[in-house]
Amino acid sequence: MQLTQNRTIRKSRYVATAKSFLIWCFALTVTLLVVGFPLVVLMATIGALLSITLHPILPVSAVLLVAGGTIVLNILAVVVGAALLTAKGIHPQEVRWLSWLHGDANPVSTTTYATCPLTCDIDA
Repeated sequence: MQLTQNRTIRKSRYVATAKSFLIWCFALTVTLLVVGFPLVVLMATIGALLSITLHPILPVSAVLLVAGGTIVLNILAVVVGAALLTAKGIHPQEVRWLSWLHGDANPVSTTTYATCPLTCDIDA
């Protein structure tokens, strides 16, 4: 009985860790694409300048090398960040700015229609 419970506990820990890691990968990727758009533009600009600089040295593969390196660095940054957050024990459910991921309703403002000042106070 004890052996079965230990295996179940280990499996649930591994599943929880894997789930946390995958959610962090997703959240960091979305954050990089949406919030980090200026960073993506800066990386593309630096990549274009680097490929122009490398073109005389590597005429055929300069663009491929720079584009592949940029993509690999982005993926590596997301995976390492997710691994560090998972290793520190920070779960995505504990982070306030990830409320959109949990489906929590936190409206910034309430909707006021244009006709409301004229019709909201009328009792039928």
